[in-house]
Amino acid sequence: MENQIKVLVVDDHEVVRKGISTYLMTEDGIEVAGEATSGEEGCELARKEQPDVILMDLIMKDGNGIEATKKIMSFLPQSKIIILTSYYDDEKVFPALEAGAFSYMLKTSSADEIVEAIKKAVRGENVIESKVASKMMNRFRQQQQLPHLELTERELEVLICIGNGLTNQEISEKLYIGIKTVKTHVSNILSKLDVQGRTQAAVYAHRNGLMVDS
Repeated sequence: MENQIKVLVVDDHEVVRKGISTYLMTEDGIEVAGEATSGEEGCELARKEQPDVILMDLIMKDGNGIEATKKIMSFLPQSKIIILTSYYDDEKVFPALEAGAFSYMLKTSSADEIVEAIKKAVRGENVIESKVASKMMNRFRQQQQLPHLELTERELEVLICIGNGLTNQEISEKLYIGIKTVKTHVSNILSKLDVQGRTQAAVYAHRNGLMVDS
């Protein structure tokens, strides 16, 4: 017989918590290991019961789901935490995922969808609510912006000078700024572009079409 999936339900709303637990108890292959009404209680039960999957609410009176998720992941990293909440704003989504949540679902999900998410979790397949997935993709695109877009106008001028092979002294004379200021700009440029040295910075400038005909 296939091993039972031990599930812990953490939610401070009794109707929601009891409703989910009652439904899960009717499912073959799933065992409700316990219920918790707060993040703190959830952590204690998780340590005691060692569940395979934890259904975690986010907003609770005694310890929120993000804090509980982070804590549980510190001592039970093999457990899969499925966030089950009504919230999908950035202030909740990203901290929860960064804390170690495996899946993120809304309470508008059907009982069958929750059961399926639990079964997928033990197989290593996560489920991300479409609205949340959209936010994740938008954030990913923002993070993929080219590094030079972070440069100030003056830093971009200095980078172009570097691309043209100018020394710090020559950049100082060309842009009418002090040599110490040039060095500061160069240091900032290398850091923002995440490159090692002036040569790599010059290559970056040429590869990304930053050089202008003079």
